[in-house]
Amino acid sequence: MVTWKEFAAAEPDLAETGRALLFQFGVGLAFLAAVRKDGAPRLHPLCPVLSKERLYVLITPASPKRYDLLRDGRFALQAFPQPKPGSDEFLVAGKALLVEDHATRAVVLGGARHMADASEILFELWIDRVMHTRWENLLTPQMRSVHRKWHAGTRERV
Repeated sequence: MVTWKEFAAAEPDLAETGRALLFQFGVGLAFLAAVRKDGAPRLHPLCPVLSKERLYVLITPASPKRYDLLRDGRFALQAFPQPKPGSDEFLVAGKALLVEDHATRAVVLGGARHMADASEILFELWIDRVMHTRWENLLTPQMRSVHRKWHAGTRERV
């Protein structure tokens, strides 16, 4: 797994597309999928933060997502869709790691574009795979998805 910075160095165009889709509304907006204790998926909206070229999420202390990520850090982060048919999609998946370093927390909280609180728990999202989806022949019988994929294990587009 790699940091956002390492992903962006390996695949700069795909990273820029992802950045644009994650932050298309000014503030970062995405859905975070995590693994519940019983193995079922849990999906919630949140505001990701890119700080010093690393991808983070802040989770409120009482949120079930916090416990999911502490217990089983696997996640998928999907950018909010654009408010139009056939909008591009962007997905990042990997493992969330707890960040307890006070200096890092201060920098991320200071750079958050949403109303973040110092009580929130900080996780860095380490990246295993990425996928950008765009749609061709929109709203026709020939409509199809076109995927650009990247996997950290290969360090190249797949």
